Amino acid sequence: MRKRTSLIIAIGLALPAALGVVACDSKAKSSEANAAEIPSAQVATVQRGDISHVLRVAGQFQPYQVVDVHPKVSGYMLRINVDIGDVVHKGQTLAVLEVPELNAEVQGSGFAVEQSKQQIIGAQHEISRAEATHSALHANYTRLLDASKAQPGLIAQQELDDAQAKDLSSESQVDAAKAAMAAAQQHGEVAHSDQQRLQALQNYTNVIAPLDGVVIWRYADTGALIQGGTNSNSQDIPIVKLSQSGLLRLRVPVPENDVQYVHTGDEMQVRVDAINRSFTGRSCGLHAM
Repeated sequence: MRKRTSLIIAIGLALPAALGVVACDSKAKSSEANAAEIPSAQVATVQRGDISHVLRVAGQFQPYQVVDVHPKVSGYMLRINVDIGDVVHKGQTLAVLEVPELNAEVQGSGFAVEQSKQQIIGAQHEISRAEATHSALHANYTRLLDASKAQPGLIAQQELDDAQAKDLSSESQVDAAKAAMAAAQQHGEVAHSDQQRLQALQNYTNVIAPLDGVVIWRYADTGALIQGGTNSNSQDIPIVKLSQSGLLRLRVPVPENDVQYVHTGDEMQVRVDAINRSFTGRSCGLHAM
């Protein structure tokens, strides 16, 4: 900047001296010839400002997301509803798998839930019966005890002991019936949870789109055996590949020498020749390639 400033000033000071030389020799040449030989130059006032660094590079638009769609369970491809180039929406069914053994497990879990419900009902009836028996035996023992206290010797001690034993035994039967009831309820909860787990797996046989996008590749056809993609290290083939093209990423390679001038949030002017339009945006981050 300093070198450019001094050069412009030097040109501005040399102009008067040149004009003086021409004036001294005006007698030898005509005024028109002098005007033609006098060099002209533009001058400008030196100003202080920031030096801008403009970088022009070619970028590439890419999809915002590219997703390989795997099923959660393994099964045979019963039906696939999309093909390459189809536009899909989030939640749309892409394919349907058939898992016969899973259907049988779901049906069996339903029977287990119904059985647990019947066990709970039976346990409730057993509690009611045990409580009724205990109530009768306890009332009988209480009457015998009251009579024995009112008239000592009227009730034999053995009869009184037998009544007390039956009272205590019936009370323990009530406790046992309540414990059986709690066990039946826990068994019912386990059966219900297992049914929900199997039902969720069965729902995974409907493979749905995780986002709005375009099918850019199809890997499977009807009747193919599809492996569940439950292992992140697995090399299982997906059903389709989706590209989210409604929102694009612009990747711009920056030369290593210019990285120091680029920061997150810097304004960018993007020129798209294909549609003859320009856009203004901001950089969202840097990463090594």
